[in-house]
Amino acid sequence: MRTLVVYSSRTGNTKKVADAIYEIMPDGSRIASVEEDPNVEDYDFVAAGFWVDRGKPDRKAEDYLKKIKGKKIGLFATLGADPDSEHAKDCIERASEMVKADNDLIGHFVCQGKVDPKLIAMFAKLPPDHPHAITPERDALHRRASTHPDQQDLRNAQVVFKEMLAGLSIMGAES
Repeated sequence: MRTLVVYSSRTGNTKKVADAIYEIMPDGSRIASVEEDPNVEDYDFVAAGFWVDRGKPDRKAEDYLKKIKGKKIGLFATLGADPDSEHAKDCIERASEMVKADNDLIGHFVCQGKVDPKLIAMFAKLPPDHPHAITPERDALHRRASTHPDQQDLRNAQVVFKEMLAGLSIMGAES
């Protein structure tokens, strides 16, 4: 099975996860950034990754995701929030909606990642009543996020994508 791992990364978080996923992909797989605009036609499975921007895939990833048609696809995402939060669930659902009408969405993986320091500096300038203003809780979240993705996150991504590939192998055997 030919696989493509394609990603968009601002701070390197999503690239780290993409690299970990690529390590477990079968021979003949390719890894590329969305800026390279890889053609998905030659691939059976696409692992597509993005960083979350305003509750959805970043613009470059969104544009790329919308071009994928007729593929088996697994999504992966990084964001500053807790990966088990409602916000994270909403973000992956929005990304899923972008691809599942035209593709076979196999699964997804969400991982916390460090927040761009420029963004944190911008948050610090917001008024206290703004939803993204720096509070003690938000500051603690940013500190926690700064240690991710860690080695456990990368192993978890590999496990999730190994399971997706195994499921595809079983589906292929049943066809």
